Amino acid sequence: MKNIFPSVLIVFTCIVTFSQEPFNTNEGVAIEGYDVVSYFEGKPAKGSKEFSSQLDGITFWFENEDHLFKFNKTPLKYIPQYGGYCAYAMGKSGEKVSINPKAYLIKEGKLYLFYKNIAVNTLKKWREENPQELKEKADKNWFNITHQ
Repeated sequence: MKNIFPSVLIVFTCIVTFSQEPFNTNEGVAIEGYDVVSYFEGKPAKGSKEFSSQLDGITFWFENEDHLFKFNKTPLKYIPQYGGYCAYAMGKSGEKVSINPKAYLIKEGKLYLFYKNIAVNTLKKWREENPQELKEKADKNWFNITHQ
């Protein structure tokens, strides 16, 4: 994982910080090449190198040109929380844990990703435990990671 300094993007009149320093990538591609826009349409789909965009050195792949356009228009709307790492692990222990790109939750316009295999489903744990408390802890842990 590359150590890169946080950048500041100006979106309309708001200043928003997007730190890719600890972003979950594989060979520079975010969230295992899944199309972040597709999550907001309820059908997570693998993107393609043909439809790609970069945001602060991170490559995002998209399923089609329409999704690429939507992302380029408002990229921060689609960026997963906690750098694309497992939201449950971030809330529970503050660890950067890989995800299963098909285990996700959209809550209040935000994309949360989770780890899942045959034995463990952290999205289920997130829902069964205290989601609000886990989110608050994850927010605090993520802040600490990105501001070290």
